[in-house]
Amino acid sequence: MTGSESPIDDLDRRIIHALQHDARHTSATTIAESLEVSARTVRNRIDKLEDAGVIRGYDVDVDYEAAGYQLHTLIVCTAPIHQREEIARRALDVEGVVAIREVMTGADNVHVEVVGTDSNDLSRIGRDLNDTGLEVVDEDLIRNEYTRPFHQFRSTADDGSK
Repeated sequence: MTGSESPIDDLDRRIIHALQHDARHTSATTIAESLEVSARTVRNRIDKLEDAGVIRGYDVDVDYEAAGYQLHTLIVCTAPIHQREEIARRALDVEGVVAIREVMTGADNVHVEVVGTDSNDLSRIGRDLNDTGLEVVDEDLIRNEYTRPFHQFRSTADDGSK
């Protein structure tokens, strides 16, 4: 995975697609059977993808409302461009912050996903974010979030029905 060659090949893409679809219930053996390669090949490829930083982790998709946390919120913030990354990393330490996305352009360049227990908790999170150097611009309650595997990782032979 160096030089001018593509960092991943078709087999890697298909392995990633299977993991994105359902990493928890998809074993190397299951992937291997569907791709007609050995389970050892799949495990080796996954290890290499992890070592190269292509696969960064396996996240748990939490339904915060079902877990008793009604206030799953997206807080849109502004950070000075030259400090955006540093401030975003500091904001991860704020209790209640579960994810941060840096946006490349525009004034609303940091999106912070938070979970609060009540309105007082959300107010505290907003103040704590402000203390990190973020300016809170907007807050929106998240109703639902939908994700799917990236289509470019699917095999060209797949019909997309998964």
